[in-house]
Amino acid sequence: MVRQKINSRVKLLEHKHIIIRAEVLDPPRAEQSTSEQVKTLINDIGMKIMMGPFAARSDMVGNAGLTVATIIETSHVVLHTWDEVSPALMQLDVYTCSHLEPKIVFNWLEQYKPTKIDYKYIDREFKLDFKRKKFKVFAKEIV
Repeated sequence: MVRQKINSRVKLLEHKHIIIRAEVLDPPRAEQSTSEQVKTLINDIGMKIMMGPFAARSDMVGNAGLTVATIIETSHVVLHTWDEVSPALMQLDVYTCSHLEPKIVFNWLEQYKPTKIDYKYIDREFKLDFKRKKFKVFAKEIV
């Protein structure tokens, strides 16, 4: 969605950012399958992959888990997991210079069986405003 003109030919895009911290019962563990799942998310939110996804697993005690990073045409999607704790911890960062529907991201998270989700939705178009909304996901409210 285009909102502001820089000049008569170029228009600024939206700047939306969602940062999610989720505790999950079924965390992603495998590099290849998780990369495919991230591709699905990117497709679901209507974005185009420029590079990646790049996935790597760390087995360092206290930091064991998976990281998947993808450069999209309008910015990035990065997923981090820590799976040696129960429930596992998942951090997801989706930033785009385009429209972003947070509910699509929350629906995608369902596959990991979240028990708790905390998030910030930032509209970075003109300033850094934090917005908290309630979403009906998993038949309960996400606050």
